[in-house]
Amino acid sequence: MAHKAGFVNIIGNPNVGKSTLMNAFVGERLSIITSKAQTTRHRILGIVNGEDFQVVLSDTPGIIKPAYELQSSMMDFVKSAFEDADILIYMVETGEKELKDEAFFNKIIHAKTPVLLLLNKIDKSTQEQLEEQVDLWKEKVPNAEIYPISALENFNVQTVFARILELLPESPPYYPKDALTDKPERFFVNETIREKILLNYDKEIPYAVEVETEEFLEDEDIIRIRAVIMVERDTQKGIIIGHKGAAIKKVGIQAREDLEKFFGKKIHIEMFVKVNKNWRSNSYQLRKFGYNQK
Repeated sequence: MAHKAGFVNIIGNPNVGKSTLMNAFVGERLSIITSKAQTTRHRILGIVNGEDFQVVLSDTPGIIKPAYELQSSMMDFVKSAFEDADILIYMVETGEKELKDEAFFNKIIHAKTPVLLLLNKIDKSTQEQLEEQVDLWKEKVPNAEIYPISALENFNVQTVFARILELLPESPPYYPKDALTDKPERFFVNETIREKILLNYDKEIPYAVEVETEEFLEDEDIIRIRAVIMVERDTQKGIIIGHKGAAIKKVGIQAREDLEKFFGKKIHIEMFVKVNKNWRSNSYQLRKFGYNQK
């Protein structure tokens, strides 16, 4: 039987469920998920292997109009998802009527590759609302196949995956058949800590934060991690640490629990907070953190 393989790239506005969908396809929690916009900052690959197929899924940042250098870099990841897609998944949620960037929307409706438009969170809408939404998107994106889904409830997800397998081109695998992602272990440590910061802090704090794992030492039964939380101002450092270190301790406990599940080993984690002024607008710093890859 011929082997199929290809890149299936997921795009859409912030918070429509792109990361939830990719995790549902992969069966692992590769992308972090919170209710805050801009949770996903990178383009993250999740790889699903079968005997005669390899689906390389790509989760991308939500589409926004960039306000500073970091956000511009995030949108570059979205642009790259158009360039190498064999199948494009355009994800919307019920009630949405447009993509936040007209140029990206133009690319979708003129895409030469197959487009699957997934209408997510249908568990939150009535049958009548759903029918209205399907009609609306049929008119707006006539080149797309439309599938109502609930990524969180896993409704219709396997139907979409079966259609992806039908549309995949014949190709040898792009990655080793036992690969789950293209990202190193330290990336998932950074992202897990950042997710806990998104969940535990308000306002500007989570957006001013980047995490860097300085040490990742793996023994047979334990992984020892030292991570640095970067902030932009001294006041933010104080908020992250909290009274007598209570806030950062809570982040550490939550991150350790998730990482122990992810790696299947005991985790010892140390975290420090450093001020790194205006890193979000500094090209050198952004490259160091894996942005601005052009």
